[in-house]
Formats: sequence, C-alpha cells, structure tokens
Amino acid sequence: MSQKTLADFPISKRWMPETPELLQLYSFPTPNGVKVSIALEELGVPYEAHLVMLNETETPAFLSLNPNNKIPAIIDPDGPNGEAMGLWESGAILIYLAEKYGGLLPQDAALKYETIQWVMFQMGGIGPMLGQYGYFSKFAGKDIEDPRPRERYRVEAKRLLNVVEQRLADRQWIMGDEYTIADIAIFPWIRGARDFYDAGEALELDSLPNILAWLKRCEQRPASQIGLNKPPRP
Repeated sequence: MSQKTLADFPISKRWMPETPELLQLYSFPTPNGVKVSIALEELGVPYEAHLVMLNETETPAFLSLNPNNKIPAIIDPDGPNGEAMGLWESGAILIYLAEKYGGLLPQDAALKYETIQWVMFQMGGIGPMLGQYGYFSKFAGKDIEDPRPRERYRVEAKRLLNVVEQRLADRQWIMGDEYTIADIAIFPWIRGARDFYDAGEALELDSLPNILAWLKRCEQRPASQIGLNKPPRP
C-alpha cells in the first residue's frame, strides 16, 4: 500500500499548496492560531501558512482535516515514517513540533513533562476561561443582563493569572532560563485578553508585574514578531 501524501488530504484542494513539500499550516491569527506559527518560527521550520477564515472551519474541506472545526491544524508531508500526517489541537501540535525538531522542550524527562503540564494548564484553564470572559465582556454575551456568567469567568481568569504571576516570581520564562512551548501556549492568550478583549483593567493586569514583564519579553522575540501576524489578517 502506498504511503499517504499531501494530495490525499481533501483540504489541499481547497487551500492549494504552492510548495507541497513544506509543512502546511491552516490557521487564523487568534491566540490559539498564533501558537503554532510562533513555534514554527522559533524552530526555524519552513512552512506554508494558509489563512482560514473562522466561518470556513465548518466547510467540508476543513472538516476533512479537523472534525472539531477549529483552527489551527497542520499537515506534515514528512510525518512519522515519512508519511504525510494531519494534526489538530494546538497543544498537540506544539508537542509534536518540539519533539520532531528538538527545541522548545527540555530534554530532561522530568522537565519535559513539567513543561507539558503548563501547556495543559493553558489548554484546560487559561484559554477557556479568558475566552469565555471575552465572550461575556465584549461580544454577544455582553448583552446578557445577568452579571453572574461574566463575573464567574472574570474571577476564575484572575485566579489563573495569579498562578502564572507566582510562577514567574523568580524566573525569566515559565520553565526558568529556557523558553519553551509553555510560554508560547500561554502568552498569546494573556496578550489577547489585554489587547483584543480590552480586559486589562477588569483582570487587574497592572497588579501583575511579573506577567507584564514576561509578556514584553515574549512579544519582543523575533519569532513572535513574525508569528503573531501569520497568516496575516485579511
């Protein structure tokens, strides 16, 4: 049986590759989407970025790659055993890229799993809570008169931010001296809460100096400067 190639993925007919041998990224510059582009830039991996509008994630072409209809997703034409592989869920993609390309993840086993622990913390806590707070504070949910949903997410978001604040009390990055996928997973969400949800005041970010200094360090990295805007918004 022949090995699977990029051409075997229906999504490649809708978002046609210019350079099929490169890793293909299907994304939009949301906090989840930019995690992958930042990681690829940090690792120096050549890739092709396809802009997927959020209303296109429910199309048959996109669903053929990610049945959960969320960006980002990738196809690696040179996946395990040299066969093309599709992958979705930003945390899983970060771990895959870090392991394949040997960066952004400590080699020591204990530190490796501690890093993954912080990625899961973002996936299960920071992302969902800040995202729900954004919905109830800035988007359609703001028209709901009952303040309890918004306040529930605000309070929990603040609690999670304080976890990060304490983690950064005596270290440059989430894992200490080494910048990892933990930083890449977490910082776009806090940045988005501040800049996109306009939630800095409500979440009292000014009272979190460790986070603010860390955010600045993350944003100033050359890979972040590129990855935060790739693929560029229309």
